[in-house]
Amino acid sequence: MIGIDVGINSLATLDNGKQYPNPRPLKRYERKLAREQRKLSRKVFLSNNWYKQKERVAKIHYKIACIRNDAHHQATTEIVKGGSAIGIETLKVTNMLKNRKLAKALSDSALGGFLAKLKSKAEVLEIPIIEAPQFFASSKTCSSCGYVKDELSLSERIYHCEWCDTEIDRDQNAAINLRNLAVGYTES
Repeated sequence: MIGIDVGINSLATLDNGKQYPNPRPLKRYERKLAREQRKLSRKVFLSNNWYKQKERVAKIHYKIACIRNDAHHQATTEIVKGGSAIGIETLKVTNMLKNRKLAKALSDSALGGFLAKLKSKAEVLEIPIIEAPQFFASSKTCSSCGYVKDELSLSERIYHCEWCDTEIDRDQNAAINLRNLAVGYTES
C-alpha cells in the first residue's frame, strides 16, 4: 500500500517519507523564454526571420515539456513498481489554478498530467487506485491519533498534533492518511 501526496515543492511525497523533486522547468527557463518571445514580437509578421524566431520559441517550450514529462514518468514508474494499491487525493486542478498566487507554480508542476500518468500506468499493471473524497482533510488529520485540526495554514510545513504531541512533515502526514484511507477501502 502506498499513499501519495502531490504538491508544488515536491512533485510527490510518499508515506515512507520519500520525496520526488519537482524540476520546475518553466521557472528555470522563464527569462530565456521571455527574451525569445520579445524578439519574436519585434519581427515582421510572417517573414522568414519571424518563422526562425518562432522555431526558437517552440524549442524552448518543447524543452520545458520534455523536462516535465521525464520527471513525471520517472516518478510514476517507480511509484507503480513499488505498490499493490495506491491512495491519492482528488484534485480539481482547474479550481486550484484560480488562485492567482499559486497558479503559475501549479501549472509549472502539471499535477493533472502527473496523476493521469500514474492512473494509466497503474491501470496497465492492474493496481487499484483509491481516490480520497474531494473534501477529505488529509493534511489536517493526525496520522497517529486521528485528531482533526480546525485551521492549518500553507506556511506550516511541520504538522504538530495538540492531542498526542506528534510532530511530522505535513506532506508525509497527508500521505500516511491517504494510505490509511486506501487500506480501509481495500479491506471493505
